[in-house]
Amino acid sequence: MFYLYHNPRCSKSRAALALLQEKSVSFETVLYLENPPTTDELSQIISALKLSSARDLMRKGEAEYKQLGLQELTDEPALIAAMCKHPKLIERPILIHGKRAVIGRPTQNLLTLLE
Repeated sequence: MFYLYHNPRCSKSRAALALLQEKSVSFETVLYLENPPTTDELSQIISALKLSSARDLMRKGEAEYKQLGLQELTDEPALIAAMCKHPKLIERPILIHGKRAVIGRPTQNLLTLLE
């Protein structure tokens, strides 16, 4: 099963949703702003994305990033906890399938997981 971490207000996320529907992919939509991931779930996503740091999944342009002083933080569990508490900081869209995941920026990145 595929899972799409989706923000309906984001054009890239809507484009990812449209691509999956166009390709007739069976998937479940995760509205992560309404139902944020747990720290364990987010850690698994970071691992599936093969990111070297939780910071690589953060939206550094968001006001919360600066307000919370995250640019100075180096503690990985604290970065993950901040994203769980403030899910707006999580980059999107994210497509997950098993132990693999990809960020849909650009949208064509999703195709690597569909192949």
